[in-house]
Amino acid sequence: MAVAIAALSLILLMIAAYRGMSVIIMAPLLAMLAVFLTDPAAVPAAFSGLFMEKVASFLKLYFPVFLLGALFGKLVEISGFSRAIVTAVIGVVGAGRAIPAIMLVTALLTYGGVSVFVAVFAVYPFAAEMFRRADIPKRLVPATIGLGAITFTMDALPGTPQIQNIIPTSFFGTTTWAAPVLGTIGSVCIAAMGLAYLGWRRRTLMAAGEGYGAPETLVNEPEPVEDATPVHSLIALLPLLVVGVGNLLLTMAIPRWVSDDVVTLSLVGMAAPVEVQVAQVSALWAVEGALLLGIATILIFAFRTVAKRFAEGSKAAVGGALLAGMNTAVEYGFGAVIAALPGFLVVKEALKAIPNPLINEAITVTSLAGITGSASGGLSIALAAMADQFMMAGDAAGIPREVLHRVASMASGGMDSLPHNGAVITLLAVTGLTHRQAYKDIFALTLIKTLTVFVVIAVYYLTGMV
Repeated sequence: MAVAIAALSLILLMIAAYRGMSVIIMAPLLAMLAVFLTDPAAVPAAFSGLFMEKVASFLKLYFPVFLLGALFGKLVEISGFSRAIVTAVIGVVGAGRAIPAIMLVTALLTYGGVSVFVAVFAVYPFAAEMFRRADIPKRLVPATIGLGAITFTMDALPGTPQIQNIIPTSFFGTTTWAAPVLGTIGSVCIAAMGLAYLGWRRRTLMAAGEGYGAPETLVNEPEPVEDATPVHSLIALLPLLVVGVGNLLLTMAIPRWVSDDVVTLSLVGMAAPVEVQVAQVSALWAVEGALLLGIATILIFAFRTVAKRFAEGSKAAVGGALLAGMNTAVEYGFGAVIAALPGFLVVKEALKAIPNPLINEAITVTSLAGITGSASGGLSIALAAMADQFMMAGDAAGIPREVLHRVASMASGGMDSLPHNGAVITLLAVTGLTHRQAYKDIFALTLIKTLTVFVVIAVYYLTGMV
């Protein structure tokens, strides 16, 4: 019965997300339902002392990253820089190679700090135009954008500033550059297999006589894209480069600047000093500093353009950051409540039966990400409940924390992209396609991504490379 209660809450959350209900509302309700079925008297204390405490602690750590990332992405968009990057990449790769060109553009944006959701809106008009000119079936547009946005640049490529690569840093004491060799190998595998699959699908569909699609049958078709852009491509790429290089330099510099493990803040007006564990936040400081540098770079080169739409754009960025941050935070709080129930303890003990620490971690994280339909949510739930267990098993087996970080991060982006995933729903809505039309190819990328996690684990055991 205890296991059934925990499973029921997770299944209901998955159904609620699939039906488009707000996770911010449903997560606390279902968490408290689980507590009520276990111990009705504990509901008030569980809500205030456990659920809300975890929500607040998550937002305290990660909301600045959500906010700065959303603002940076919005400024890249309204400054015209994203458009210039797309035009430049198409010019280099060639308009006839639409699939690799769109993947590369989206990968540049997301690895440069632009959120997945912003990248979708920025790239779709150009993807539609290129696919229409080459008469490639439109149903492949979502998977092509997804290959660049929600696979290797989200959690595998070392240094990516996406939240899925940041969350493990506070649990394992690592940086966003953890396990650079394994992350790079995984990224190459995903990109190569993804391009090979999409190329095969393109040839198969076009051989069957399917083209881009008749105009009268298409939905959400963008206006024709203008080729000219007032921003030089090198200037447009500069903010992305600043974020990447800034993140790397700050990751190396902060431990030298702050040599103590604990920093104590004591100001005159404070009733008591505050202690900050540097290992838990240094990676966050590096990403936040890099995003600030990227924002400053955009303002230096496009101040007049940005100033005209800054008020409107910043409001949209704040709204997006609040929604994304709260969605993940309540899932983190939900996970903390479920992890405290007797049923989850039974499951946790059962998972110990998987002898290999990395396979145990990968299965746990990707399963929870699939159930919640969220990479960051599933990752948060898994690490909040079992990070100590993963580290103890890893230490006993001599596995570096960096490898634990990379496997957890990559596993979160595996089965998360099931039909009820928010990014998948947004991607299909923006492109004007249905799950029936386009989800098959997104799911193929999901399988490729999940398989690659175990490839990376095998590479580590065979070579010892980190």
